[in-house]
Amino acid sequence: MLDRAPLNIVLYQPEIPQNTGNIARTCVAIGAKLWLVKPLGFRIDEKSVRRAGLDYWPHLCWEVVDDWQTLRTGIPDWQPWYFSKTASQHYAYVRYQAGDALVFGPETRGLPRTWLEQWPDRTVGIPIRPEVRSLNLSNAVAVAAYEVLRQWRAPDPTTGSIS
Repeated sequence: MLDRAPLNIVLYQPEIPQNTGNIARTCVAIGAKLWLVKPLGFRIDEKSVRRAGLDYWPHLCWEVVDDWQTLRTGIPDWQPWYFSKTASQHYAYVRYQAGDALVFGPETRGLPRTWLEQWPDRTVGIPIRPEVRSLNLSNAVAVAAYEVLRQWRAPDPTTGSIS
């Protein structure tokens, strides 16, 4: 298990166990730490969570915290990116840094509007057509996380090396 992950994936009050299981699998695949902020809409030992994560749970770096403040103190150098379908800033047009946290809200309501209004420069969205209400949470996390990896592995234009 990692002491300090280069990327933190935060699920604030997740509701659907299968999404959390799928996100856990993605976190193992990329070496990210998964943070779950209570209350959860399921029990973490539910069969559906474990099934979605398959046999990857022993390899997952994860933590469940009781509240938002505990989460903020648990991540050194707290640098969150708040994901929202209402954001005007494109998720691929910001620069992600090691230690950043990608924060996603509950499936049925998203992150609190007050947070998005308080931190508009840290709020980003994945563009979708108006015919679609939102992306599935596990798909949104995967899209965002792999953009972070793409940026980190992109060649440095000044040296040509991979960062």
